[in-house]
Amino acid sequence: MKRLVAGDKAPLFTLQDDQDNSVALADLAGKKVLVYFYPKAMTPGCINQACGLRDVHKELNDLNTLVFGISPDPVKKLANFVNKKELNFPLLSDTDHAVADAFGVWGEKKFMGKTYDGIHRISFLIDEQGTIEHVFDKFKTTDHHQVVLDYLHSK
Repeated sequence: MKRLVAGDKAPLFTLQDDQDNSVALADLAGKKVLVYFYPKAMTPGCINQACGLRDVHKELNDLNTLVFGISPDPVKKLANFVNKKELNFPLLSDTDHAVADAFGVWGEKKFMGKTYDGIHRISFLIDEQGTIEHVFDKFKTTDHHQVVLDYLHSK
């Protein structure tokens, strides 16, 4: 797993969102895009992370930053997550984990004594020209949104 770093060009991708619409990174030029990878919808850490971003959505918009969560969950499961937690940003389905692979966030994980392949919880801030501006890899799910805001306010 070779994770992308600040300065790398973000891989172009098109994925289906929770409403089964196509979302293409190429169509988002001119805005900052926060792409956050998370393991599984409706799990406690993922709920904390998503709800934190939901609650600061207006502030992120004011900072010209769009948010997209990416997981290997199918569209239907993402739709349930968005509806149950009243999320105000799209979740994208990467069922074959090709986008996670391209960003270098799919790989070996260990949990409760088991080793398996899965998504590592890492976020990428992509600038208006499609270059990775910053990688967020040190945060708790409960403060992820604040770490992102602190970074954006420091620029």
